[in-house]
Amino acid sequence: MTHAVVVGATGQIGRAAVGVLARDGWEVTALSRRGGRDEGWPDGVRVVRADREDDAALAAAVGDGCDVVVDVVAFGPRHARQLTSLAGRIGSAVVISSVSVYEDGQGRNFDTQHEPGGFPEYPVPLTEGQRTVRPGDTSYSTRKAALERELLAAGDRVPTTLLRAGAVHGPHCRTPRELYFVKRNLDGRRRRVLAFGGRSRFHPVSVHTVAELIRLAAARPGSRVLNAVDPDAPTVAEIARAIDAVMGRDVEDVLVDGPPPAPGVGDTPWTVPAPVVCGMAAAERELGYRPVTRYAETLPETVAWIEERLAGRDWREAYPKMVQAYGDLFDYAAEDAWLAARDV
Repeated sequence: MTHAVVVGATGQIGRAAVGVLARDGWEVTALSRRGGRDEGWPDGVRVVRADREDDAALAAAVGDGCDVVVDVVAFGPRHARQLTSLAGRIGSAVVISSVSVYEDGQGRNFDTQHEPGGFPEYPVPLTEGQRTVRPGDTSYSTRKAALERELLAAGDRVPTTLLRAGAVHGPHCRTPRELYFVKRNLDGRRRRVLAFGGRSRFHPVSVHTVAELIRLAAARPGSRVLNAVDPDAPTVAEIARAIDAVMGRDVEDVLVDGPPPAPGVGDTPWTVPAPVVCGMAAAERELGYRPVTRYAETLPETVAWIEERLAGRDWREAYPKMVQAYGDLFDYAAEDAWLAARDV
């Protein structure tokens, strides 16, 4: 039996990773600040309560050594150095990064997306050879890039697979983009405005897809960077209709050719002016990856989780990080006013 330590085990990706590794025959140590146990984990999973910022606690969890550390909450060079300081006691690592590290040929990236003309125009599909943002400490993207650089430079001491995840979806997500359509349906909204003709595509990835890539990478150590996305990249209109189908709703789409026509109108967490669609050929080649699920297949559990979280609560209380990320997602008054003016 081989030993895996999962850092961030009670988060969205960590829960799935612990489960899939344990069911694949690994001896798993699940480390998190809360130290909780997911009800879906096998009984043999060892739970450790510790803060990953505590170097000594992480070292203690690794103990005399482990075959792989799976780190789903690593950000920046400090966390990279924390892992590489354990070289000799860690066989390899699998670390979650993000597609937000990519930038286009004109230097546009996710950090510039809100500037005029600042949204990147990536090739389709976007591959791992695409240039990335300059490593630094100014944003989520630059910190992830710095994390990647440190770990790849230490690949001879701790071989690390970096998984550049797309828009993660599934239960236990603190910022579920699906909330936009689920809440609207619960509120009885029968029309929705979608900018850019509803054609926006921001590649999603299920926690099950990420967990499968972690499972494969743990068994095939190496120093590499791989995209981590689902086999399909549905448009925002397709996502909305798929959620409608799960919830048994019939909603009319009002499509706007171009950007959101007014503040709070036609803009969703999925809305982007240019597609972000990634290729998975490298994961297929390097790991033997084959798709385990498609976006629509996982929606019932995602929708059920969101509905349960919303029950009897204001959405801002249930998902405070969504407020931080997107502001007021449900300005129905602004939408109704725009629709009324349009219908005159």
